[in-house]
Amino acid sequence: MIETLLPVLSFTLAAALSPGGATTLATASGAQFGFRRSVPFIMGISIGMLTLAAAGALGLANLVRAFPAIELITKLIGTSYLVWLAVKIAMAPPPPTSAIARNLDQDTPTDSKPIPFLGAFGLLWLNPKGWAVTIGAAASFSAIAQDPTELAVILGSAFAFSGFLSMALWCALGLSLSLLLTSDWQWRTVNVTLGVLLIASIIPMWL
Repeated sequence: MIETLLPVLSFTLAAALSPGGATTLATASGAQFGFRRSVPFIMGISIGMLTLAAAGALGLANLVRAFPAIELITKLIGTSYLVWLAVKIAMAPPPPTSAIARNLDQDTPTDSKPIPFLGAFGLLWLNPKGWAVTIGAAASFSAIAQDPTELAVILGSAFAFSGFLSMALWCALGLSLSLLLTSDWQWRTVNVTLGVLLIASIIPMWL
């Protein structure tokens, strides 16, 4: 059983940890809001990966093939949402937090708010890369399960674990980065850079 699950876990970890839109948002959230306030985002991405992987195992690919317009609509909505988030990140002001508060990961009053659970969950379902990865995993590992339901449980669990680990690590990286930023211009530089990286992550969707 372990020999069967190791390749699945290796695949899902590689897919989840690789840089992309979700990892950029996790880094930005950790830097701007700290780890604790980013937990809903982390959970939203994790559950989004779980449900999308399960849907892929249960036949999402057949639905996409039957209705090709679904992919285009998803791309358009997902791209619009990510561009809006990228602009928001790039234009975000430095958080009004002291170095001590950021070290303790405390909540501080601010007009900005981290992406909520439902926003992160929806982001996964509007991300064509997520569709491609989970549907590809379902096709690649279909032989390890006796039926689609069992495959859905295996892939859903693996993607949920990998997604949580990846988002937590990238968020922690963002929090660590924030501790090094001591001036407004440094914050603005990092925010603009993260915004540009998020825009760049959209390009492969259309290639």
